[in-house]
Amino acid sequence: MSQFIYLIPALTVLLGALTLMIMSMYEKYSVKNFIVVASIFLIVALGFSLADLGTLYKAQPYNELFYNTLVFDSFSNFFNILLISGTLLTLLIGEHYFQHRSYFKGEFFCILLFALFGMMLLGHSNELITAYVALEVASFSVYIMVGYNSDDSKRVEAIFKYLVLGSFIGAFYLLGLVLVYGATASTNLNEIATFIASASDENMVLVYIGLTLILFTFLFKIAAFPFQSWVLDVYRGAPMVITAYMASTFKIAIFSFFLRAFLQHLGFTIDFWDTILSVIIVFTLVFGTWLAVTQQIIKKMLAASSIVHTGYLLLAFIALSYKDGEIINIDSAYATMFYLIAYLLSALGAFGLASHIISETNVRVTYDDFKGLAKERPFLAAMMTIFLFSLAGIPSTIGFIGKFYVFTEAIHAGYVGLTILAVIATIVSVYYYFKLIAMMYFYPTKQECVSKEFNDKRVSTYAIAFVAILTVLGGIGSAIVFFIPAMNIDQIITLAQTAVQSLFIK
Repeated sequence: MSQFIYLIPALTVLLGALTLMIMSMYEKYSVKNFIVVASIFLIVALGFSLADLGTLYKAQPYNELFYNTLVFDSFSNFFNILLISGTLLTLLIGEHYFQHRSYFKGEFFCILLFALFGMMLLGHSNELITAYVALEVASFSVYIMVGYNSDDSKRVEAIFKYLVLGSFIGAFYLLGLVLVYGATASTNLNEIATFIASASDENMVLVYIGLTLILFTFLFKIAAFPFQSWVLDVYRGAPMVITAYMASTFKIAIFSFFLRAFLQHLGFTIDFWDTILSVIIVFTLVFGTWLAVTQQIIKKMLAASSIVHTGYLLLAFIALSYKDGEIINIDSAYATMFYLIAYLLSALGAFGLASHIISETNVRVTYDDFKGLAKERPFLAAMMTIFLFSLAGIPSTIGFIGKFYVFTEAIHAGYVGLTILAVIATIVSVYYYFKLIAMMYFYPTKQECVSKEFNDKRVSTYAIAFVAILTVLGGIGSAIVFFIPAMNIDQIITLAQTAVQSLFIK
């Protein structure tokens, strides 16, 4: 029974997906029923995950069945909490959006939970084939959600572009997996690491080629240069709530596996990609910034800015420095994990609030459409300002703390030039984020955008307000709200430290 406890969060999500699939066979259930049932399963899964939060442990339950392919530890539990929370918040924030779009059916919510299950499985993966299966389960679920409304030509275009490119890059992963297996005779990360530790340079050629191809998959999924071409069209074509989910939660799942692989097993090989990753970071920051500055559609601006945030995350990732097989800058791992939390709250809040605003109309699309929103709906404008402040890295928000940690660790690892470029990108981001704030506060309202008799007293409004509060509390720590220890910045870092320490338990 003690072994089974570790499986409960993932199995609860899977059971929830199957339950929703059965419910979707009956017409009598409304969208609200599906949201409620999905939320209940997510809350139960989150509760079991939170029970082990802060506990240092590592286990491989039923190993005779899983054969060292899955590992359950503080690290995977840390990411489970983020993934489940991100999915639950996506459901709650999108509640009004879902109910005012007739094409959303029960199957959609079933697919959402299957996507979460794949992401959670990815965080537990200790083997390359298992990781690929988990990644494809999550990816194909996201493909379906992107193009769920087949009557919309933009969504049909988005799903085909994402599906074709995603399948193509998946082939790169498989080819890399085959090459690694050919060199090491194993796909298990532990055994691959053992091989690499004792292999000669001649025997490492296939391994490096294979891992590079797998790294391409990683870069594509997080939308790093030059694999970012799909982002604007796919994010623009997808339902706004799914855009929020892809930009925040899905990105966390990708990092959960690759952080485990490089921290626990393959870290001492990261210097091999040092130069190419540095070049990728430069182009990701520059190209993402240029795209964001030139956009007029809010959804595309937020999508382009997500590319810039990918550059920040890669900067923290590359700062993982090794010497004689030992990590000498482990703090960059904590910075990466903290930034993932910061970006989850900020991106989910910004995209989610945009979906909430347009839930009863498609009018508010461009910068001009948001003119005077603060006069019409000051509460929503204030929350959007908080999220934009956080994305821009303004002090008193969690986004500022996240950037501070990332830049500090990058400088500590010797990447001063890249950090200066990242700071410049941050300064430029103030322009396109504050441009939206200016539109909301300093311009008269466009009459065609006025929403009459719009009731903001609904679940999605409260969910967005909750995320906004967390965004602020994560920035000021417990300096003011000392009675909420969970929001202490040091406490979040401590949880990240515990999660990383579990990777090295023998």
